[in-house]
Amino acid sequence: MRRRRTLITSPLEWQMTAAPVAHPALPVLAERGGTQLRTPRPVVIVDTREQNPFSFARFRGWFAGVEKKPLRLGDYSVAGLEEICTVERKDLSDLVHSLSVERRAFVDRLRQMSRYPQRLLVITAALSQVKSRYEHSRANPNHITQSLIAALAGLQVPFLCVETHELGEEIVASYLYQVFLYHWLETNGYGRCLAEDDL
Repeated sequence: MRRRRTLITSPLEWQMTAAPVAHPALPVLAERGGTQLRTPRPVVIVDTREQNPFSFARFRGWFAGVEKKPLRLGDYSVAGLEEICTVERKDLSDLVHSLSVERRAFVDRLRQMSRYPQRLLVITAALSQVKSRYEHSRANPNHITQSLIAALAGLQVPFLCVETHELGEEIVASYLYQVFLYHWLETNGYGRCLAEDDL
């Protein structure tokens, strides 16, 4: 009997061949009636206490500048929107430490973040690394993963896992740019969309 050929290979046979492309000239464009709007560029705020901060040097065309100053909460924001937008960045060891040894303090930070209309927790590690055993900690990967899901479901603090520091930098740069852009569109009477009948 002839064996049937499988049309779709098993997911177990798939291989990750990630090769991120270069970032765009601008993350997104806002337009009305098919014409691009002339929108200002935001200034990124980097908290002075941030260790191993994103530099945003690759994204000079996206921003009018980068300022380092203390933020009340989080590691990154946008000038003028510090009370609206906060981004917290964690590498894997910091995340594990924050959700085990310093859990009470970090959960309190997450509660404070939940009060911001625009909030994001960015983890510079793949989700598979978060869910794997840790070399230098006895923390349970299931507890750390479930804590992230609890922050998402219970506090509505979204998180993103990005594989590299560089990719995290691009994602945060794009997020901050778009938070600023949507805010500018709304406050200038254009509504909360990039283009008519679109995002």
